[in-house]
Amino acid sequence: MVIEKYILAVVTTNPKKVPVASAVFNCDSKEEMEHIAANLEAILDGIAHGLSDELYVIVKH
Repeated sequence: MVIEKYILAVVTTNPKKVPVASAVFNCDSKEEMEHIAANLEAILDGIAHGLSDELYVIVKH
């Protein structure tokens, strides 16, 4: 099974902006959010996209 074109995780400092997702990581600061997003990008073999100052999504293309 190959997962493609799928949101693998959401990383945020503002949980109110996140719809229901399979994996949501709530962070206390922008720096922590960027660090978690970079690590998840490598771990999940995905790509981190910053949608706003408070929200990243990790996707598989």
